[in-house]
Amino acid sequence: MTTTLRRAAHWHRPMMVFVSAMAVLAAIAAVGILADSRVLTGVPIWLKPFKFAVSLALYGITLAWMLSLLPRRSRIAEWAVTVVVAMSVVEMVVIVGQVLRGTTSHFNATTPLNAALFQLMGTAIMVLFAAHLVLGIVVLRQPIADRVGRYAVGLGLGLTLLGMLAAVPMVLPSQDPGIEGIAGAHSVGVPDGGPGLPLVGWSTTGGDLRIGHFVGLHALQALPILAILLNRFLGGRLDEPARVRLLVVAGGAYGVLTMLLTWQALRGQPLLRPDALTLAAGVALLVAAGAAAGLVLARQRRPELAPAA
Repeated sequence: MTTTLRRAAHWHRPMMVFVSAMAVLAAIAAVGILADSRVLTGVPIWLKPFKFAVSLALYGITLAWMLSLLPRRSRIAEWAVTVVVAMSVVEMVVIVGQVLRGTTSHFNATTPLNAALFQLMGTAIMVLFAAHLVLGIVVLRQPIADRVGRYAVGLGLGLTLLGMLAAVPMVLPSQDPGIEGIAGAHSVGVPDGGPGLPLVGWSTTGGDLRIGHFVGLHALQALPILAILLNRFLGGRLDEPARVRLLVVAGGAYGVLTMLLTWQALRGQPLLRPDALTLAAGVALLVAAGAAAGLVLARQRRPELAPAA
């Protein structure tokens, strides 16, 4: 365990320092949730720093791990990850700073300072998006030995970009709540700060654009984990091409799910109260993914039956 941690510390030093800082911040924010009675937009004021710290820690350690998979060092990839670190620091400094000031960080244009900070965050996210895209291109240009892992990394990086794009509707003119000093919203059809699911805070009375955003972002972890499970438990039963195809099916379904959740939110529907159209789309996705996976498995078995014929 100690050897593993030491090796991880060398994946990308700036990123691993940042991940360590986010772990500490998450612990501090957790204490703040319990000890600070202040509430902002209907939730404990320290909940947003906690969620962002955990999410960025997972994001950062996954990117650093992906760099370690490359067969040769890439300065471009390392610089891209360093840019991600810098922009993430900007994001977290604003979020924590606004909490300490007792106000919101997102969509806040109530004063020139608050508006400037929100614009700074927006600029940082655009730069981070570009750096993530550069990293994805560089990683895909270097063949990773394990093909299943390579597809998982590539699809994970791409779907994370889709998850970032799923947040764009939050700041479109259609999300203007008509409240002075507020420029955008998470919720659709209801004001931000209403009843929400425990911990995540996703609206239970209207649509919530954070859901598709969240799901898309964490493809970066979900697909590599799936690749590890496929190799670990099905490596002796399925050949590598079959495992790659299953991974691609899962990645495609994951991307459609991200878009489906965003579409549901844009129509003002709570996650747990979908209408018939949303349910039908979800069932269609499930059936299509199941059928595609079944075809992959059937194709794998067919060569085994050929000699008997």
